[in-house]
Amino acid sequence: MKPYIYLRALRHAEHTVFGVQNGQKAYRDPQFGRQMAYSSGQQVKRSIIEALSDELNVPFAAITFNWKIEKGIAGMLEPHSPCDPSFPDQLLGGYMKAQSDKMTVKRRSPMSISAMRPLHPLLGGLERETEAVVFDRSSKPENHIVKVYQVEGKKRTEIPQEELADWLVSNERSLGPKYYNGSGMTRATGLFVYDIAIDLRTLFCVSTNRLEPELFPEIETKLREAGWVEGKNVFGKCLVLPKELREKIIPALAHALINWRITSNQARTFSLMETLAIAVSDNANQIAYAIRGELRTDLEKQTAVPKIDETAKADIFVTPSCSGYVQETVGSADAIDMAEQKLIDLMMAFDYEKQ
Repeated sequence: MKPYIYLRALRHAEHTVFGVQNGQKAYRDPQFGRQMAYSSGQQVKRSIIEALSDELNVPFAAITFNWKIEKGIAGMLEPHSPCDPSFPDQLLGGYMKAQSDKMTVKRRSPMSISAMRPLHPLLGGLERETEAVVFDRSSKPENHIVKVYQVEGKKRTEIPQEELADWLVSNERSLGPKYYNGSGMTRATGLFVYDIAIDLRTLFCVSTNRLEPELFPEIETKLREAGWVEGKNVFGKCLVLPKELREKIIPALAHALINWRITSNQARTFSLMETLAIAVSDNANQIAYAIRGELRTDLEKQTAVPKIDETAKADIFVTPSCSGYVQETVGSADAIDMAEQKLIDLMMAFDYEKQ
């Protein structure tokens, strides 16, 4: 059995935002000259780990946030991870703790996760929002407060209500019941894919190499006392998560890899981001071939169409929603369940203790 699992999933997003703090993230495709909406690999990873923790009903490992006060001014220092793989989010998400006066401990995540980006530059991108933010006080005006300010340079002074009423009458003006705030934000719409590569050799194995440590000595002692098994993989000696715990985590991980959701969507731009198709293989090229966009030229105009290719050497699972966006596809209501089971079977079949 090959030690890698490759997963590609196709989703449909509609008038939504993948990130909130700085608006919708985007990059420019150099070949087609288009702005491309995307969700970063870090955000996808975070969403997967959240879905995993929710499915297992276990907490995240506690992160220590360090601050300093120097000359009366507070400043942030590097946050510290417990570097404890007994927590599923640490085991699968990876960690690092680096201090100038102590040993550095680092574990790479066994999952490599791409950004979620358009299937093809012509099949997904950005749209500029023309909707304005509206606050309407016409129904119950007595429940709303209206303040008007006199502005002189940088100075702003509130006008008393009696003086405001006189000003409105003398100037024959009114303050309408609707308040508009124009928005220039962008939204993501189209067909998007994300890719994940899982290294089964390190999925449940933590190295005990002292030269490039993944464990603090006290954490290694804790794992041994908890029943972690001594093992050896291609990278050297390691500790392996006990089988009974692997059998609990694997179904939850399979569920999280497919059913994760971006939870930072703004309330008025929520999108189901429904899954249309999933491809699973031990060959990275095959999943790229299985779900792809095909460039077409019609009357000197370039277009693209999505393609689900059943001839690829991959297990392909298509949902009923896919037929609304990809021609000649017939979906199955249990496609996502079947994809989860495929991932479970592959992860269960690998011999983590005798690689």
